[in-house]
Order: sequence, then structure tokens, then C-alpha cells
Amino acid sequence: MFRLLAVSLTAAALLTGCSAADDWSESRPVAAPIGALGAGFADPASPPAPEATITPSPGSWDGVHPPEDYRVVLLTLGADAPARAVADAVRSWAAEEKVSLRTVEADPAHPVDGIVAAVTMKPDLVISAGNDLVDALALVTPSHLDQQFLIVGAEVAEPTGNVTAADWTGAGFRGEGLGSPSAYDPASFTSARCASAVRAGVAAVLHRLTGIVLWIS
Repeated sequence: MFRLLAVSLTAAALLTGCSAADDWSESRPVAAPIGALGAGFADPASPPAPEATITPSPGSWDGVHPPEDYRVVLLTLGADAPARAVADAVRSWAAEEKVSLRTVEADPAHPVDGIVAAVTMKPDLVISAGNDLVDALALVTPSHLDQQFLIVGAEVAEPTGNVTAADWTGAGFRGEGLGSPSAYDPASFTSARCASAVRAGVAAVLHRLTGIVLWIS
């Protein structure tokens, strides 16, 4: 049995303000974005290479929205301020966009179980909050290439094409013994910065610009 706490769809619907009609029981095509990326997000004539880092122009993601009842699992681990800030940003974004949101709180002793539980739900996107998930994500994500992941405020050292990260100066924990960059600053995880990272990251995933790192300036 997975050692985690999963929020029910009904509770998540109340939290996000979305409809409870979608119980996630039926499969559906890959979600398509509503709206287009703005100028300066990425060069359409030269898409970023795998594992590349790009710096989208601020606000170039504002015109992109997920389709109604976009299915997202918020995967969390850790009670530290950065992890809480990212999780709060995901919840706020989900409420604003009427996303169908479920939450998995991974057990610190068994983070892989939490990731597998999130994948088993077959969401459109798993959004990760918490540095302590990074090593486990690096281990699990290459085995689930059909599942998209977005890591906010951290990144895996060698992402596969299904793992996108949104970072900024003060964030960027990489795990795998690499740890935090010298400029790591928990105070940089402001609500505004985390909100921008979530929106930019989701916009990239919806437009299939995945397997890269978005550097939010």
C-alpha cells in the first residue's frame, strides 16, 4: 500500500472550484492549450534542444491556459517554506484555471511510492513541490515516459523528455549529490515568483516544449 495521503476528487473540486463531474475514470486525448505563447517565450524556428535551459520573456506565458478540467496531481514532500510556497502557488493556479486537482503527499521514507501513486492516477500533468522529491523523480521518471512532470523550484540533473523544470536565481536544487546551487535562497520562493514559474511551466508542457529547464527572470 502506498504510504501517502491522497486528497479525494470531491475535496479537490471544492478546493479548486472546478466541477466534480470528471472523476478521471475515462481516458482522453493529450490536452491541448487554450491560447498561444507570446513573443520571447521560445524561438519557434529553433525549438530548444533536450535538456536545454531557456529564459522566456516575462509574461510571455500569460496568454496560455489549460483546457477545462485539466487533470493535475500536486505531488508534495516537505514542510519547509519553499515547498509550501510552491504547493500554494499550484493550488491558487488550479483554482483560478478551474483545474481538476488531486494531491499526493509523499512519505519522506518512501518518496518513490508517492510518485508511483501520482502516475497511477493518469493525470495530464504531475507538478512536484519539494526538493526532497528530486532524487526519487530522477529514478522514477525515465520509466514513465508517457507521463508529463513539471518540477517547480528544482530540477533533475539529466531530465528525460517528459520532465520539465521551472527555476530562477535562488532556486535550482538538483539532487543526485549536486545539491543546492551557491545562490540558493529560500526567501526567493515568493508567491509571485512561484506563481510565474507554475504558469510558465504549464504553458511549456501544454505546447510540448518539454524536457527542458525554464529560467524565470
